[in-house]
Amino acid sequence: MTSTSSLRRSLLQALLASTVLALPAMAQTTVFRVTAIPDESPTELARKAAPLVRYLEQQLGVKVEFTPVSDYAAAVEALVNKKVDLAWFGGFTFVQANTRSGGKVIPLVQREEDTKFRSVFITAEPGIKSLADLKGKDVSFGSASSTSGHLMPRSFILQAGLSPERDFRRVAFSGAHDATIAAVAAGKVQAGALNISVWDKFVAEKKVDTERVKVFYTTPAYFDYNWTVHADMPAAQREKLKAAFLKLSPDTAEGKEILDLQRASRFIPTQAENYKGIEAAARSANLL
Repeated sequence: MTSTSSLRRSLLQALLASTVLALPAMAQTTVFRVTAIPDESPTELARKAAPLVRYLEQQLGVKVEFTPVSDYAAAVEALVNKKVDLAWFGGFTFVQANTRSGGKVIPLVQREEDTKFRSVFITAEPGIKSLADLKGKDVSFGSASSTSGHLMPRSFILQAGLSPERDFRRVAFSGAHDATIAAVAAGKVQAGALNISVWDKFVAEKKVDTERVKVFYTTPAYFDYNWTVHADMPAAQREKLKAAFLKLSPDTAEGKEILDLQRASRFIPTQAENYKGIEAAARSANLL
């Protein structure tokens, strides 16, 4: 009887010991998931994410994975439902996530460029020189949920006294900024709106013929993209994550690679109040 009890105690102790020993290993298998609105092609998003994922793994001490999503709405739902830990949002998708979650998402950082972001309208038609010239034309936006590819361009069109549905011959949605450039270049539409950052990248990389496709209108500045987390993320982890972004510097090889791919000079702190203007524009355009 005694030997049986001793054996049971030994087995229980061994089981407990193995469980305790396994805990650190289990902790190491935790995956920190990152996503982004699909405002460019999947291959470009993956290319941009790769060095950032490696960097965050070093900084956070956990496995980090980039989780692509099918569309802007899916990015919103993924963070709101805590299927991902960190999301790259445009200003409008942040507002949508904030509204959808009842204020349960927190924007951590934005690129310095996002404090004064702009959209551009492009055309290959010599006769289009202003927003007024879009009347009766086929015009493409990006995604319907895009800040710089739809919401803000629409806002400035409305301010110019035009209504896309009333005054354009056709309103198209390409789904992404690079797709808008392609649609205009191919003559599928007479004009398109997209974010200035993607346009500048295509020009710098000579991926667009600027002798034929030109910018005819650049919008006033507004707040745009940010990296956002769910409010349920522990404060200590939020601060660690924010610090990782804030210390990225172009003075290091790693920092320069990440910042260049993110088209950022540096990251700075941001707050929900910065996106009140975006929210107002969305409500005014009946998009929220």
